[in-house]
Amino acid sequence: MPGTRPGMTRKRASVMHVIILERETDFDGWREAARALALSQMEPSEVIWRVRGLKPADASAPPLEAPHGSFNVSAKFVELAKAAILHRDPERFALLYRLLWRLRGDHDLLGIADDPDIALVSAMARDVHRDVHTMQADVRFREIGRDTTSHFVAWFEPEHHIVELAAPFFARRFADMPWSILTPDVCAHWDGHAVSITAGVAITEAPGEDRLEETWRRHTAGIFNPARLKIEMPGKYPRNLPEASMIKSSMIRRSDADSLTALRAEAADCRACPLWKDATQTVFGEGPRTAPVMLVGEQPGDKEDLAGKPFVGPAGQMLDRALHEAGIDRTKVYVTNAVKHFKFVPRGKIRLHQKPNTPEIKACRQWYERELNSIKPDLVVAMGATAAQSVFGKITPINKSRGRLIDLEDGTKALVTVHPSYLLRLPDEDAKAREYERFVDDLKIVAAQMKKAARAA
Repeated sequence: MPGTRPGMTRKRASVMHVIILERETDFDGWREAARALALSQMEPSEVIWRVRGLKPADASAPPLEAPHGSFNVSAKFVELAKAAILHRDPERFALLYRLLWRLRGDHDLLGIADDPDIALVSAMARDVHRDVHTMQADVRFREIGRDTTSHFVAWFEPEHHIVELAAPFFARRFADMPWSILTPDVCAHWDGHAVSITAGVAITEAPGEDRLEETWRRHTAGIFNPARLKIEMPGKYPRNLPEASMIKSSMIRRSDADSLTALRAEAADCRACPLWKDATQTVFGEGPRTAPVMLVGEQPGDKEDLAGKPFVGPAGQMLDRALHEAGIDRTKVYVTNAVKHFKFVPRGKIRLHQKPNTPEIKACRQWYERELNSIKPDLVVAMGATAAQSVFGKITPINKSRGRLIDLEDGTKALVTVHPSYLLRLPDEDAKAREYERFVDDLKIVAAQMKKAARAA
């Protein structure tokens, strides 16, 4: 209707339009239909979404006329929608259209994390990415046939419609062998050249025992220590694994929502801010699960971005040296960064570090908070202004807060100091030596707290 904007009340007879998508993962079909509906000023309450073949045909309204005009949505929404549409929730199509409808009138809506629609779609996307990582970790192929006629087959039961999304990972990792991954939804196949997708099959089609099974069990027996197992796998996944019989009796039953392994896998697909687009990978924290101290840096550097580990470059070497002089064993502390992706500007072949801004720090703070909740350290050390802003949730001057223990709201103590890279940037050698000694002195406070905690334990 000319002149009508999203959200305006229109007086007209209510006509329900039924949109039939070709399949559960038909993002292109959803996008085309959603665009036409929005341009035709069709409100979300007037649309019913169906997937072909799932329900009896509905008496739909006449087809929409080809709409005139266009509108844009952010790449962030498109990416979020592509993931969320793979969720198994039957209301996802309607939810995404409602969000699209609202975005046309409020371009800043995606930045409101506590908005119900934003929170729900974001949770769906996280569920999908977590399911992809579970599939990548848990699929075990069994060999069918021998030698030149052999084919490798696996059975998996995904939580969501992720098989097509996950299949390229297996094509890259097992490029030199023909394989099939069978699931109740669809099956993925690799012939050495291309991935093909066919209809799903029943569990009765899953491969049985084979000559690789006992080899896998022997391998697992050599590395599996029930006392060290801290992660509960969802109930359906262990039965997909050859080692399930060994794990079942020893598994510790608890939620893994904030375990470090689950967090690391989830953070690998973080798209909360644009930094992931240019970075090589997410650089998550590392260290013992029960570390009494958590060292928080600012962000990965060039070396860390390539290695996927925190503090392995020049700043890491400076930190290792200072920790040693302060009497701290780095392997006993948990080391992470406030921002998990490398922010830089290219200068020829060199990538120059760029300071993260406040929106990027805020977007990444969820990972720091969840690491903190998982580790539960006695002391958090914020190294640098970016780290201090993440730890305290606000801009915190280094010099005013440095060298003293500060109580956080949850009872954890915090210490503020400089980042090791600051020492590397000082041009004057005398100043560099003085500042390095101050840095070691700050770390000696950390060492004293660790000894105090050890005595109390």
